[in-house]
Amino acid sequence: MRHYFYPDATAKSSYDIPYEQLYKLGYRGVVYDIDNTLVPHGAPADERAIALFNRLKNIGFETVLISNNKEPRVRTFAEAVGARYVYRANKPSKRGYLKAMELMNTDNTNTFFVGDQLFTDVWGAKRVGIKSYLVGQIDKKEEIQIVIKRRFEWIVLFFYKRYIKKNGSNWPDIGRIEA
Repeated sequence: MRHYFYPDATAKSSYDIPYEQLYKLGYRGVVYDIDNTLVPHGAPADERAIALFNRLKNIGFETVLISNNKEPRVRTFAEAVGARYVYRANKPSKRGYLKAMELMNTDNTNTFFVGDQLFTDVWGAKRVGIKSYLVGQIDKKEEIQIVIKRRFEWIVLFFYKRYIKKNGSNWPDIGRIEA
């Protein structure tokens, strides 16, 4: 059961992932969380996020944002970066992830997910069989329910790091980038 919470790879941020390499390996769709993955909680799309999505488009990736937020927040961000979106995704429910792949016309063999939380983002990706990148949170200031979840994440990440040290990367075709 513990492996459902283990990411397939880690990166310091969404902006440090080797997207070109992943595209060469056959990945065609990227699903993103928004808050604390691309920008601080509630922040609008910034120049860095817009540049990332332009880069992804130029590489050839399809992108979808999935969020547990309401539509106005997600739609506004998606329009700014030029991505499609799924709001009120109820992560870790499978529904949002499956809808994202449907929107991109991809499947679980050529799609990966990028997010900052184990118990929503990574677990949801695992539930539909797509690879996941766990990225470092952008802002340490978070709502209390997320702060509480982070305490439990620390425990899981402790064992994840031991597992990786002993067994190597969960995603052997690209290795891992330390968070």
